[in-house]
Amino acid sequence: MTSFLISALLLLVLVLVLLLRPFIFPPKVEATSRRQMNAAIYREELDKLELERGAGSINDADYEIAHAEMRQRLFQDTNEEDDRSVMGSSKLTVIGLCIFITVLSAGFYFFLGDATRIAEKNTQQPMTQDGVEKMVAQFAAKMEQDPTNLQGWVMLARSYRILGRNVEAAKAYERAGNFIDSDPQLLADYADVLASNANGSFTGKPLKLINQALKLDPNNLMAIWLSGTASYAAGNYKAAVQTWEKLAQQLPPGTEDARSIEASIADARAKGGLSSKASVNTKGISGKIEIAADIKSKVRSSDIMMVIARKPGERMPVAVLRTSVSEFPMSFLLTDALAMNPSSPLSQLSEASIEVRISKTGMAMPESGDLISAPQTVKVGANNIRLVIDQVRQ
Repeated sequence: MTSFLISALLLLVLVLVLLLRPFIFPPKVEATSRRQMNAAIYREELDKLELERGAGSINDADYEIAHAEMRQRLFQDTNEEDDRSVMGSSKLTVIGLCIFITVLSAGFYFFLGDATRIAEKNTQQPMTQDGVEKMVAQFAAKMEQDPTNLQGWVMLARSYRILGRNVEAAKAYERAGNFIDSDPQLLADYADVLASNANGSFTGKPLKLINQALKLDPNNLMAIWLSGTASYAAGNYKAAVQTWEKLAQQLPPGTEDARSIEASIADARAKGGLSSKASVNTKGISGKIEIAADIKSKVRSSDIMMVIARKPGERMPVAVLRTSVSEFPMSFLLTDALAMNPSSPLSQLSEASIEVRISKTGMAMPESGDLISAPQTVKVGANNIRLVIDQVRQ
């Protein structure tokens, strides 16, 4: 607030200096006085009167009368007070203008601006997680007092969902009643919350809500994604691929979302042993993944498995398949859909170095305790590749 007022004051001083410059810095050449200007005007009129007399426009008697009147007017209009310069520096003028401009500027500022709001904004603290939780709790208490506000329950459900409180979100969606029955996006959101609460299971109400959403809007992206996810979770990989391919057609090519759905499609194809459309037009690498018996007990269902393809001799991956761990042996398929950079697809390589890594955290960087296979250099386009996870990263 202080810095703003100082800046405003300096700007006001600058404006005053520019406006009052003629008064503060008087001209070096003496300005013309009012007496001098009046005398010049009457001299000009006398010259015109003389010309009219010479041209015969007026007679001598009229000339004398007009001449006498001009002398009298000149005497009356040129007193001593008029001998002061017209543009002389006046202290009263300077003081008056300063006060007027300052008052006018302050009036506009306090009328159009808001000094209090600026001060509050500068002192406002960023919203914390506790602050958000408190606001949501207050909103929930307000909704308990107005339970018929169905739209409010939807807003509360979305707030809980953002906070990751899916149990409360599901209850809020339920209290929204028939408000969500005609909105495909809300139906899909509600299904997603219920499936999360059921550890990823879409059986029962979640699947019913998804089908209801797709009936209202067959192109709803969230509903399509969840429908494919439900098929994937049920082991119906063919249906998952078909559903996700429909979703992929609606996404802009080359975007992060498009690459993510292509990776999910490739994963479903690999697990279902389905042929890849990509393999018809581009080259890929496919095969089986096995694990040594002595380290198999170290694998958990929550672990993330990554099949990584690199250009031989380089560390940067060209393509990566990320998937959850299931029963071994597992099928895998690397295609251009899994390329890290769409401008450098796997099919452009003649050979690739591939390896498998099982991570507890899913981090891109290798970590101690990861289960890994030995890298293999294979031809791009090869199939029936066998990768064995038999090492623990130290």
